[in-house]
Amino acid sequence: MKSVIRTTAGGPEVLRLVERPVPEPGPGEVRVRVHVSGVNPTDWRSRRRALPQGMREQVPHQDGAGVIDAVGPQVDPARVGQRVWLWEAAWERPWGTAQQYTLVPDRHAVALSDHAPFELGASLGIPALTAHRALTVHDGGPGRIAPESLRGVTVLVAGGAGAVGNAAIQLARWAGARVVTTVSNPAKAALARAAGAHEVVDYRTQDAAAEILAFAPEGVDIVVEVAPGANAALGIAVAAPGAVVAYYSGGEGEQLTVPVLSSLSANLRWQSVFVYTVPPVAKQHAVADVAAAVEAGALRVGAEAGLPLHRFTLDRVADAHTALEQGLVGKVLLDVP
Repeated sequence: MKSVIRTTAGGPEVLRLVERPVPEPGPGEVRVRVHVSGVNPTDWRSRRRALPQGMREQVPHQDGAGVIDAVGPQVDPARVGQRVWLWEAAWERPWGTAQQYTLVPDRHAVALSDHAPFELGASLGIPALTAHRALTVHDGGPGRIAPESLRGVTVLVAGGAGAVGNAAIQLARWAGARVVTTVSNPAKAALARAAGAHEVVDYRTQDAAAEILAFAPEGVDIVVEVAPGANAALGIAVAAPGAVVAYYSGGEGEQLTVPVLSSLSANLRWQSVFVYTVPPVAKQHAVADVAAAVEAGALRVGAEAGLPLHRFTLDRVADAHTALEQGLVGKVLLDVP
């Protein structure tokens, strides 16, 4: 089978396309014939780091979609032939989705509705599960999202044209929230509106705090934050009492400085969201809720849904990483032959 591997840390050039034997699933595993592999910022960031301890090589990419073609012991044989989307395929494992066949634990292969294309399935995973966590930590528990579950809640999504921002807008709208988002230019504003944001603010040409508070005079209840260091002051300025700022990203060396008294008096919470290590129960709920949203048609991809698709062939994996690393707006996918 065709497989992309890396044996060392470095730039896109460390990714090599090789031929390897088709693997056999072990106990509790399924083998998936991958049709589309999703590429996320965490994929190129992890590529820059050393391989996990004990691994000599690794296939990249956490997300993907395809069809189960074999199962190991302790897995229901009826799963063979099922269309699935994959999450965290390569987390602390050697088998990512940048190959024709991959192995994942049974629960990491989630049934994909017949009406949902593989490109949608490959775009879920890290972005949608991260968005789910950011939208649910405000209640102090693992949290769930369902229709009307966020009715009466106002959500600010910083960076609404990104993959996580897009998923957060769509999930929040499905759950009944009022959604405002910030963007940096008119093209991104158009994408955020296509995703379903009620209000879009261009922070480079508008007074972001004033515009957000005009939309939500009582303040926002949840901030889904992509740049906590840069946006801390804005978050405090527009947060409602008891709000949570859930941040999931940040630049290398970025610092978050929070004024104590203003955060204290408003009972604000600053919550980091690193999807790989959230509590297992929260991850289980996120997977179930994202699957339900897909089934309901509430999650979509493509420019008409605010998330343009940029497709590369498997042999152009280095180009895909480079494009994403350079800030390409939209979702980067690999079509697996």
